[in-house]
Amino acid sequence: MSSQFKYEYNPDLEFVNPDFKGNIVVDGRFSNAEEKRKPSVWKILKWKFSRNPQAKEKKNSRFKLEIERDLSFSQNNKDVILWLGQSSFYIRLEGVVYITDPILSDLFIQKRKAESPYSIQELGNIDYVLISHVHYDHCDIPTLKLIAKHNPHVEILSPLGATSLLNKKGLKNIKKQEAGWFQKYKTEKNTLCFLPAKHWSRRSLFDLNKVLWGSFSIASEKIKIFFAGDTAEDLELFTEVHNVFQGFDYCLMPIGAYKPSYVMQSEHVSPKEALNVYQVLKGKCFIPMHYATFDLSDEPLEEPIQYLKQEAKRMDIADELCIIPLGKPFYLE
Repeated sequence: MSSQFKYEYNPDLEFVNPDFKGNIVVDGRFSNAEEKRKPSVWKILKWKFSRNPQAKEKKNSRFKLEIERDLSFSQNNKDVILWLGQSSFYIRLEGVVYITDPILSDLFIQKRKAESPYSIQELGNIDYVLISHVHYDHCDIPTLKLIAKHNPHVEILSPLGATSLLNKKGLKNIKKQEAGWFQKYKTEKNTLCFLPAKHWSRRSLFDLNKVLWGSFSIASEKIKIFFAGDTAEDLELFTEVHNVFQGFDYCLMPIGAYKPSYVMQSEHVSPKEALNVYQVLKGKCFIPMHYATFDLSDEPLEEPIQYLKQEAKRMDIADELCIIPLGKPFYLE
């Protein structure tokens, strides 16, 4: 039986790319192309039952992310970015506060390698939660419930298909919007758009790609921020993003979980690939994320940031790296 595909989007939201038809859905599941994504079970089994060539290096590593607790950001209203670990950022722009892919606790399969620099209470008022996709290290239900408890006015901005999942997880009473790629959320201040990424989605055995995945732009009149979520390298896809936005001031880019490449290359960018995407997006400041918070792949925890610095120097853009310690306020110009 041949696969059937259609295009889906939120009819209540406008497109920022008028040429985009909507997200491809094949036999009821979102897809990066007009065919079903077929995860390779054999590749996963090969990985899990193979020896990691860097196992000894990982075992001997004592690397830990630097943490700088500095609550001075709570005493002013300046535009600021704070990294909270993994892909979680506190972003304040024009007085509006966003938190991306929040996970301030441990995963059920492993503990954090670096503790969260702040509690939800210390972060104060949060207006919006941005969820790029629903993998456990990007959409942590206990953290979301804690945010909702201390910020009852908060609104969740998510991909197509996420509302049903979140409602089932005890977040039914929280205000939500969901969008397809190149759609603009309805917000009173700043412009929030959901954008493409090359990835996938799963929470259980039976819900593969039932929820979309993507990236975000957060823009005021003066500053444009790109938050990549999780993505593999697809320069054509991100050229489409550049054609709409014509550059970003700050790009929050993943750099970890890229080994072994025969498993990860279709899921996550390496540091070199992240820099390639950044250059296609015409970014001005590269802020790394998605490394050394959890141990999710074969490379040692310190390798992504070392590899990033090496490649940025080779590409003559080392001065564009903005490496933020956990918790340290990074004020935007």
